[in-house]
Amino acid sequence: MPIWLWLLLYDSMWIIEGLIGHVAHGKSTVVKAISGITTTRFKCELERNITVKLGYANAKIFKCEDASCPKPMCFKAYGSNVGDHPQCDMHGSEERKMKLIRHVSFVDCPGHEIFMTRMLSGATIMDGALLLIAANEDFPQPQTLEHLSAVEILNIQNLIILQNKVDLVPEEEAMNQHLAIRQSMEETIAANAPVIPISAQLNIGIDVVCEYIAKRIPVPVRDFISPPHMVVIRSFDVNKPGSAVDEMKGGVIGGSITKGVLKVNQIIELRPGLTQKYANNKWMCIPLYTRVVSLFSEQNELQIAVPGGLIGVGTTMDPALSRCDGLVGHVLGQVGTLPDVYSELKIGNIRLLRKLLGAASKDGTAATVERLAKGETLLLNISAMAKGGEVLKVRGTSATLRLNQPVCTSTGERVVISRRVQGHWRLIGWGEIEGGTRLDIPAAPNWIM
Repeated sequence: MPIWLWLLLYDSMWIIEGLIGHVAHGKSTVVKAISGITTTRFKCELERNITVKLGYANAKIFKCEDASCPKPMCFKAYGSNVGDHPQCDMHGSEERKMKLIRHVSFVDCPGHEIFMTRMLSGATIMDGALLLIAANEDFPQPQTLEHLSAVEILNIQNLIILQNKVDLVPEEEAMNQHLAIRQSMEETIAANAPVIPISAQLNIGIDVVCEYIAKRIPVPVRDFISPPHMVVIRSFDVNKPGSAVDEMKGGVIGGSITKGVLKVNQIIELRPGLTQKYANNKWMCIPLYTRVVSLFSEQNELQIAVPGGLIGVGTTMDPALSRCDGLVGHVLGQVGTLPDVYSELKIGNIRLLRKLLGAASKDGTAATVERLAKGETLLLNISAMAKGGEVLKVRGTSATLRLNQPVCTSTGERVVISRRVQGHWRLIGWGEIEGGTRLDIPAAPNWIM
């Protein structure tokens, strides 16, 4: 089979689904109910019982091939390590095979207000999103509105609303909240989104969620022809303390390929790479060059990786560079094909929200979003990057900002703007990159480790 045809068949079922919503509304529990994977793995997450870093899990959604199998029970989800034709358990001792209809990579976003920038980083790679709303809490909660506005800004069209924890409230209360959700979504990007009552903890309604994911979330058109381009949203040092030198492994990068194909043994470039600031706000930028030694989708080892889904890329680079998410926001790709690196950005077509979401003024009402002011510091989310910048000039709906760290980006890319309010970064608007001050990039070396 030609490789292009194999890639088309492989990727025709793969989507990236985000989990968004207020803290403790059940996002991680839904991921575990579908994939069997616990996304809260770090000590700080287990101690506080909240998601702090972006969590990941892969799953497969199947449908029974027997037409008599009742809906929605004919839809099942398993971890990515399950074969492509498991047996349907709705037929007792009779053997009925199930058909694989979707590969799904889940991005579990933090719901706490102080981790809004991490949610925005994860949202940049989503094909669709599941918005979690807890039935046992008042609606709407602050981060419910803030996350909904974020996906609207990033133009994530395919939303499914999950009314979770319905087992904890009386039926009438759940019905009233369901109606309130429908009414509040009428003027938003989620106007046509289904509202599915579930209990993720009891595994009630999860088969309905699987059916909606399979039928409602379309697979985007993927580009296999262009040079590879990947957004880095996690990076790791996988070596254990005390490892011998000959046992050391290179840095590992996690993210999603947006276009092109990555292969084992391929030479890749990461920008902006190593940066150094000199006098008069001048920057030097040296991209990183390394070799791909392994590709993984969870525990599944790959020889090639294509757009769609989340992957880990093992490299030969110094693991000190990738430890503790040190490369988040970098752009990975074929040598010489990546976008420019900027130290200053001109952002145009800026649109500010009318009201501040996720925070209230002293009298308890939603605070008004003030216009951008020269000299203030803002936080910019560009793809998976979150960089601070000082406003140098404001003119109409455009502004020029000096960044505290260079970024690799291109003109026309959307920028999400946040402002420091009450000690936290709050979403206030968005715009588009029109240009800026580019850095000179030295030529690639003729040797790679």
